[in-house]
Amino acid sequence: MAAQGELATWVREAVASVRVTDMHTHLFPPSFSALQVSGADNVLTYHYLIAEAMRVGQMPPTEFWDLPTPLQADWIWEQLFEKTTPLSEAALGVVQIAQAFAVDLRREKLAGLRAKLEATATDVYANHVLDLAGVDSVVMTNDPFDEIERRYWEQGTPRNPRFHAALRLDVLLNDWPRAQAQLSHSGYHVGPELGEVDMAEVRRFLKDWVAKIKPVYFAFSAPDTFAFPEDSVRGRLLAEAILPICREQRLPLALMIGVRRQVNPSLRSAGDSTAKASMLPIEALARRYPDNKFLVTFLSREDQHELAVTARKFGNIMPFGCWWFLNTETLVSEISNLRLELIGPTFVIQHSDARVLEHVIYKWRRARKVATDVLTHKYQQLQDAGWDLTREDVERDVKQLFSQNFWDFVKR
Repeated sequence: MAAQGELATWVREAVASVRVTDMHTHLFPPSFSALQVSGADNVLTYHYLIAEAMRVGQMPPTEFWDLPTPLQADWIWEQLFEKTTPLSEAALGVVQIAQAFAVDLRREKLAGLRAKLEATATDVYANHVLDLAGVDSVVMTNDPFDEIERRYWEQGTPRNPRFHAALRLDVLLNDWPRAQAQLSHSGYHVGPELGEVDMAEVRRFLKDWVAKIKPVYFAFSAPDTFAFPEDSVRGRLLAEAILPICREQRLPLALMIGVRRQVNPSLRSAGDSTAKASMLPIEALARRYPDNKFLVTFLSREDQHELAVTARKFGNIMPFGCWWFLNTETLVSEISNLRLELIGPTFVIQHSDARVLEHVIYKWRRARKVATDVLTHKYQQLQDAGWDLTREDVERDVKQLFSQNFWDFVKR
């Protein structure tokens, strides 16, 4: 059996070298220039940091939003890196990004970061950032109802092959009047009542977009009140359009559940929050539609135990990542331990949810550190129980957790 120090080395080296599939991000390739987000000012004006800076500074939100982005970044820098110590997950992340680019923030400050990070990324720069993070490829969030994005897809804009598509259905499922208007404008004959002919047109729309962008999954971000089955537009669209097309096209549906939108509207993008949601809709979906696959994550810590137990009962559920407010060292460690204890290494250990290109650096550094600690402890317990662990076991498990489980589930 491996000695304790040797075992720790196996885990550390396997996690450090594994090439990651970042299976949920909000990133775009450089060719989607109006949507691609990178550079120091965007790193500083991340909505996590906006909310934190508002706790320190005295600027009214209305004044903050009137500032141009560089001045917003300057103000956030002053609040979180001059007046306080950057100890939060997001503020520490800025320091880790600077470290990856050899910027000494204490000496060079925000100007040093601006000099090294590209506000208008090229493919060369994007590849460099992904390589710094050890990320092989990312999955985007692609909204067919976004007018700017739609133009890129309709023009056939080429994209960096490391950026995969995912078809986001939030407008369709959360705002049917808007979706209906845009579908009608685009030549799909749908009315407000969603009769059989209308539903067939929604299915045609979905198939057209599958052909157009070749997504690896469909996605839907749901509120904490999400229910299924439900006699509603959302319930009918799921049952009669989305799930049938997912089965036909062999695509999973990713469900991200538990968002409470605009708890504090004055903070705009930083004003969303979280609440505990019910697991009953997930059980119903998995039980009623055994031929569909569901990637599932919840935003509330309180839902994590139920999700792991539910995944034990249904092989068509794949828990993934620690999303948004859960992406802290403390909670990622707790949730990863919980999942290993209930379903073994049969989940996706993390995703970045990155909105700014450089975010992948610090988010995956953090994920690797936590995974190393968690796995080393679990493997030591396994060896103490008499299991003769090999280095190959460790390397296989790490690859599965960081990449292969996702691709096997998507392609199953």
